[in-house]
Amino acid sequence: MPNNDLNFADKVEIAANNTKAPLNGLRVIRVFAPATVANVVCGFDVLGFAVNEPGDEVEMRLTETPGVVIKSISGDDGRLPLDAAKNTVSASVQHYLQHINRLDVGVEIKLHKKMPIGSGLGSSSASTVAGLFAINKLMGDLLSPKELVPFAMKGEELACGYGHADNVAPAILGGFVLVRSYDPLDVISLPTPAGMYAAIVYPEVDVPTKDARQMIRSKVLLKDAVTQWGNVAGLVSGLFMNDLDLIGRSMKDVLVEPTRSILIPGFEEMRTIAMENGAIGFGISGSGPSVFALAKDEETARKITKAQQQHLHKININSKAYVSSVNAQGPIVIE
Repeated sequence: MPNNDLNFADKVEIAANNTKAPLNGLRVIRVFAPATVANVVCGFDVLGFAVNEPGDEVEMRLTETPGVVIKSISGDDGRLPLDAAKNTVSASVQHYLQHINRLDVGVEIKLHKKMPIGSGLGSSSASTVAGLFAINKLMGDLLSPKELVPFAMKGEELACGYGHADNVAPAILGGFVLVRSYDPLDVISLPTPAGMYAAIVYPEVDVPTKDARQMIRSKVLLKDAVTQWGNVAGLVSGLFMNDLDLIGRSMKDVLVEPTRSILIPGFEEMRTIAMENGAIGFGISGSGPSVFALAKDEETARKITKAQQQHLHKININSKAYVSSVNAQGPIVIE
């Protein structure tokens, strides 16, 4: 167990002097990190929450040879780089080791992709967070979960050109998260109403994150900004007040969704299906193409995903569905 009586400077000094072994004796670890729904409709780049399914796994081993190596990647159909400088997991781990002054450490990484790439569910985020959580455990929990967020943002910057935190912060911390500020970084955990479920459908169409970001307007009308501010405040208030109706009224986006939704076939029909089947609110997960609905219980969430998949099937689009309660714990050690 980490010594919580030591401050970070003391821990780093111990780590620097302990060049032959990890602080807690572990040399191999396997970690799962969850998928996330970013934006939550109205909170572009500032709101997100974690789900239990899907997610990614990282197996990490300490070696005697300094440096970070990607040993293998499964489940990616050869799409992800094995080059440690270009892979989000290894690059973030390297930043972490540099920060704690342990560049003497050797790390081998096996990445197991358990979720679709480019789905809008934080695929790169889940991988990166699993890697950072793993190395932090192996090095004796030198950093708190919140202190890992900036390193995970480095991975997002590598993946899509911008180091946003609305995926990585909830993946690390679990639950709903508000990024109040990026400079300086200020991440706040929000409450989750009891029994809330997410109904997620991933239409198997290609919507690259970089392309989706480039579609966003650089300037907005003041009246639209005011509407958006009110919705973000209403959503956060609804979470604290356990007010599902307020949450639903606030899940409206006048800035980003109107443009991004045209990239998702059947989007408006899926919104209608979700709301007619009891959804609290509905929108795009991250940059899409996945969509999500919040529901008051699991039965409602399953009814929503079933009806939406039936609609997609009618228009000849394959899809995957995930029904999950909000993930409260973030990443976990599974071996």
